[in-house]
Amino acid sequence: MYKVFVNDKPLFLTNKVAKETDFQLFLLESVDIEQLIVKMFNNKIRKAYLYYPDEKEILKKVKEKIPVKKAGGGLVYNKNGDVLFIFRNGKWDLPKGGCDKGEEIEDCSIREVEEETGVQDLIITRKLQKTYHIFKRNGVYRLKITHWFEMTTNFEGTPIPQAEEGIEKVAWLNPEQIKDAMKNSYENIKLLFEEENESKIKI
Repeated sequence: MYKVFVNDKPLFLTNKVAKETDFQLFLLESVDIEQLIVKMFNNKIRKAYLYYPDEKEILKKVKEKIPVKKAGGGLVYNKNGDVLFIFRNGKWDLPKGGCDKGEEIEDCSIREVEEETGVQDLIITRKLQKTYHIFKRNGVYRLKITHWFEMTTNFEGTPIPQAEEGIEKVAWLNPEQIKDAMKNSYENIKLLFEEENESKIKI
């Protein structure tokens, strides 16, 4: 099952039919996906399931209905064990961004972290999960698939927010500060920290 966020509301891609309680179920083959997305953006639907019988094919089928934007991002630790955050659009987020044509996803992720925060000397330590969310650009809804990597750095300079990307500040947050930041962050970022929680951070 995949969990796609539409305006921070969950849209599950599933091959199982469950009895509806607090959600609405739609058939992927017949749904007007744009209409469904609009309803979720407008808070008319708060939680939905898209059903398709073949789990291996379900994401491919969604990609046929909505354009995909590939992105890369980093969950970056410094030598003190703090995590690199950006503050944009009134929320705490992790640095990430779209890939250039032909760019390897690892290179994209490192480049985006460097551009958005000014932090350098990044080393990828492991691949994390992908996250999925739908956004609107130039009147078109797109599915953003973000590939996340855990990274480390010995960078000791001052981080610089990329103002032209709307980033207001960059900060290294310790585990206690991360708990507060999660109260004002995105569901996809919370998912990453749930995964990370199993190894390093106790949220």
